[in-house]
Amino acid sequence: MKKIGAVLLLLMLYLAVLIPFTSYLKNKPYVEKLGYVPKGEVLNYVSADQKGFIAATLVMKVLMYFGSLSEKSFSKISIPPDYPAMSRTIHAAVKLDPYNMDAYYFAQAILAWDVKQIQLANELLEYGMRYRNWDFMLPMFAGFNNAYFLKDYTKAARYYRMAGDLSGSDLFIRLAGRYMYESGKSEMAIAYLTAMEKGARNEAIKKSFQTRIQAFKAARLIELARDTYAKETGHLPQSLHQLIIKGYLEKIPADPYGGEFYLEQNGTVQSSSKFAFGIRTEK
Repeated sequence: MKKIGAVLLLLMLYLAVLIPFTSYLKNKPYVEKLGYVPKGEVLNYVSADQKGFIAATLVMKVLMYFGSLSEKSFSKISIPPDYPAMSRTIHAAVKLDPYNMDAYYFAQAILAWDVKQIQLANELLEYGMRYRNWDFMLPMFAGFNNAYFLKDYTKAARYYRMAGDLSGSDLFIRLAGRYMYESGKSEMAIAYLTAMEKGARNEAIKKSFQTRIQAFKAARLIELARDTYAKETGHLPQSLHQLIIKGYLEKIPADPYGGEFYLEQNGTVQSSSKFAFGIRTEK
């Protein structure tokens, strides 16, 4: 009887959270449907010995939400993602189950690349490393973030050494060294993202990596034309149209995020999309 009473109490507590949560979501606009997540203390208490299941449900909710927005973006329907809500939900999920790898993959794919919240992504990765201490992927993610985004090569080397120790491969140490060579930045990003895409299990995340790879390959094509122009003329081109007129570039590649590529004054190839859906900047 005591066990039955405990189960009933747990069910009542669960419904007390679920019913208002469901009602809240139904009455909100589509884009805000991830705007509310019960507090971690409530989720932790209600989930009892089902923490892994609840965490997986939260992560799946975010993946489905992101996947549906990605489909609309590919269909040219612009709906800005609710990145803060996605971040809160993912953080709540890993607090319940720090072993959920999909959460870390999503955090790396979205927090680091789309939202540029590098420190937040790294903090989540550090948290995961304390539990998934056999997993070389998490220090690999952190190593890339520090080298590529933050240019903190000391930290990057430390994380890559950790990844090398866990995987038994010296690939990560060699890769870290190559990241320090700025002229190979886009090429290295393509190599890294390709590895990420192959390891991604969720289709929405996999498609996100595939889109970003396409964008970096397009940028790399422009970089090669720019470098050839600079080598032969002794100065940087003033615009992409100059590269086309002079025959160094057949046409301006398409940005799969819907933006337009352009050259900054220092010759850096940029896109008005900032390589993310729903973001536009003036050229």
